Amino acid sequence: MDSLKEKKAWSIVKRAQSFTHAFRGIRLFWAMTPNARIHVFAMIVVVLSGFYFEISSFEWIALILVIGLVLVAEAFNTAIEIDINLTSPEYHPYARDTKDVAAGAVLLAAIVALVVGFIVFLPKIL
Repeated sequence: MDSLKEKKAWSIVKRAQSFTHAFRGIRLFWAMTPNARIHVFAMIVVVLSGFYFEISSFEWIALILVIGLVLVAEAFNTAIEIDINLTSPEYHPYARDTKDVAAGAVLLAAIVALVVGFIVFLPKIL
């Protein structure tokens, strides 16, 4: 049987590999998703606006959470599209429905982010 030290070392190697795979996934997401660039541009505008208007810590937390929500929704949408393209290369109404529901989830996340943005910035702009 392997010693505890060897098992721990093996575990560290596995964890490092997990991070490598995760960063590869982020690179693929960035390369394959044109909408990711739009979301990142919006994120930059929001962050710069936050500094300009000197928003509170609570407002920062709310904005960071909804920015993350949109990016995560878009990443899941991309993963679902990749899988559907692989498993259903020909047109199928269920494949279309799956892609549409995933895209709808991104839209819902973006609407929530927009509402939070209005709540945070509208009073400061007016």
